[in-house]
Amino acid sequence: MNKAIFLDRDGVINKETGYVYRVEDFILTNDIIPSLKKLQDAGFIFLVITNQSGIAKELYKHEDVAKVHTHLLSLMKENGISIAEIYYCPHHSDVEPCTCRKPDSGMLEKGIARFNIDISRSFMIGDKERDIEAAAKAGVKAFHIESDSPIMGIAERIVKG
Repeated sequence: MNKAIFLDRDGVINKETGYVYRVEDFILTNDIIPSLKKLQDAGFIFLVITNQSGIAKELYKHEDVAKVHTHLLSLMKENGISIAEIYYCPHHSDVEPCTCRKPDSGMLEKGIARFNIDISRSFMIGDKERDIEAAAKAGVKAFHIESDSPIMGIAERIVKG
């Protein structure tokens, strides 16, 4: 079985600046690259779990999210980091109900099943309470950070066990 790090996107991987749906607004947080390298070297795979309710609210389109995610994957590849999958929820409870939008655990559960994840050795890192709730519903331990905060300390704690 694989061990994984589930990562919220906005506020963890990239700076939280509201709805991030344009490549020019996508700015990596300060220590995300070395932190992910440390975790990858320790054998973790990465799954990005992100709510993208701006689609349901018609603020942007799936294609906009795809461009940002292509850019994210390119930045990671340039730095030797592999992202196994990016899951995003395009829904919003005010527009259409679903089971994938955090705080529900649908996206995590999909990744757990697809990548044969050992939840006892896996973690979620998120900057919103809904990230932590989704992880708990999926049986995954979670770290709650302030938006745009460094995660190296968390990476070191995870690696040390």
